Amino acid sequence: MIAKTEPDVQTNSGVPVAQFLPEVLKDSLDEKIILIVGGANGIGASLVEICCENGAYVAIGDIDGARGEQVARKCIQQWPVYSDPALPPKPPRAVFQRTDVTDYQSVLDLFENTFKKYKRIDHVVVTAGSTETEAPWFDHALNLSDIRKAPSRKDIDVNLIGTLYVTRIASVFLRHNRGPGVDRSILLFSCAAGFKETPGVSVYQAAKHGVQGLMRSLRNNFSSPYKHSIRINTICPWMTQTGNSFPKKIEDRWAKEGLPISTAQDVARVSAGVMCDDSLNGASMFVAGTRAWEIEGNIDRLESQWLGEEPAQTLAQGQKVLQETLAA
Repeated sequence: MIAKTEPDVQTNSGVPVAQFLPEVLKDSLDEKIILIVGGANGIGASLVEICCENGAYVAIGDIDGARGEQVARKCIQQWPVYSDPALPPKPPRAVFQRTDVTDYQSVLDLFENTFKKYKRIDHVVVTAGSTETEAPWFDHALNLSDIRKAPSRKDIDVNLIGTLYVTRIASVFLRHNRGPGVDRSILLFSCAAGFKETPGVSVYQAAKHGVQGLMRSLRNNFSSPYKHSIRINTICPWMTQTGNSFPKKIEDRWAKEGLPISTAQDVARVSAGVMCDDSLNGASMFVAGTRAWEIEGNIDRLESQWLGEEPAQTLAQGQKVLQETLAA
């Protein structure tokens, strides 16, 4: 097991919440083939570099062609691949392909070209995201004239539809050329807004809740050895500084209150730790500053407290019936 946890915050149940302590070891990433959608900037670019630094090969898909090419070139130059002269040459440390995550064919082309070049895919990460704040769907200033124009669907299309596209295609490609007992995983990016209300970003939040729901709906199905044997997890960053990612007045107030702000490298390191730890499936890592906590275990463990003992038992019985019936 690569990742470690240690007791941190006490809950009202008297059971400590475990802080996730990621350990990114070269043995966990060396020679792995990792496809990162949204790897040209911010967290995605930082994750690309961590993977390449530890011996992985990375295929980068992103709509930002200039930055994507730049990241790939940096990885090729900084972490060159050395091939045995007696053997066929190895593929490049990193490749970039312009990819529109909202275009199904574009995503499919990325997977097909990656598979053709590297002959397999070990891990898939979706960091691509969008947050539109200029034209909110729900605003007290909306009037009868405003609502006659359809609002932008970008936050839904990028954050949710794109994630659905990538996950569907990844679930098939990860099954090929895997060999016995080889770890495969999908890592999706949700957000703290994926489990906690956040004002002003209603559509973004709905999409991120959808990402959480997608992971939860697939974690038992994908991990079953009779199906795909693929792990799936989510990362839920809180306030993260990636360029001009939030208004200065929020940044100033955040600093005044002494609240944690993550860097792209902080979140990328947690992501790499989750990807490396083959014991993690169906986990959600809340990242605040340099620290992270797994939230799914406590949601399940405390269900009888927040839902009530009898409703929790009834729900568990019904869920068992649904799972067994649908699985059959």
